[in-house]
Amino acid sequence: MWEHEIIEFKNYLKLERSLSDNSISAYINDINNFIIFLKSKNLSGLKYSDIDSSLIRDFLENFYQSGKSTYSQARVVSGIKSFFGYLLIEEKIDINPTELIESPKLSKKLPDTLNIEDIEKILSSINIDTFEGLRNRAIIETLYSCGLRVSELINITYQNLFLDIGFIKVLGKSSKERLVPIGKSAIKYIKLYNERFRNNIKVKSGNEGYLFLNRRGSRISRNMIFIIIKNISDKILLKKKISPHTFRHSFATHMIEGGADLRAVQEMLGHESITTTEIYTHLNREYLREVVNKFHPRS
Repeated sequence: MWEHEIIEFKNYLKLERSLSDNSISAYINDINNFIIFLKSKNLSGLKYSDIDSSLIRDFLENFYQSGKSTYSQARVVSGIKSFFGYLLIEEKIDINPTELIESPKLSKKLPDTLNIEDIEKILSSINIDTFEGLRNRAIIETLYSCGLRVSELINITYQNLFLDIGFIKVLGKSSKERLVPIGKSAIKYIKLYNERFRNNIKVKSGNEGYLFLNRRGSRISRNMIFIIIKNISDKILLKKKISPHTFRHSFATHMIEGGADLRAVQEMLGHESITTTEIYTHLNREYLREVVNKFHPRS
């Protein structure tokens, strides 16, 4: 009954709001979970125009009690509110039942970061004599050198490499492009990966332009990047729980600690608002406090 509206909502998110495929999938999943909830209440025949705020609150309360994180709770509220907001814009409903529903407050948790020693330990543990090893070294060097999101990394194409001048072009959120400096070490391992392996494997049709491939010649997936990093972390017995995003946080933190201008870091990370980048100044203050506690004679 809701299929047509969900398809149109998906098009709206993609074309008018320019959301990423991952964000769109999350929103559609939220709507589908709401429909499953209606079925569990024997309300599967209910039209979206008959949904009221009390029913949505019941769904959200049920979702909250499932033990989901505050972030997941906020995201599902955003998904449901976006859907009914879209229906109101399209004049498919007269009143938005989500108008007075608030999202749970998100605590500003400082992201985990790696220190320089951790980074060196991770990189030096990778055997670069194999295809996967050299590719993985190039991947992690690039993540850390450029502060990329994992979605930005897997979509790097040869057309976006300007290694001779030390830059790569990145396609960020909402399809916004930006030029990001890339360090000499990352350039070195990208070139080695190309020369020794990438140029010699059979590439699957449609994947010719992508830099990082799997053994089958297809663009490497997001999940594979997570697996690569988890395997390396387990191998070196790293006590911190890390992900591809950890290298982005570490890049930003080390830049701020080194005295980089906040606006420059904002530009490199592709943050729309500088308030997002300012979280790394908090990290920097924590670092400074640690230095004082460690080295000041009266601490």
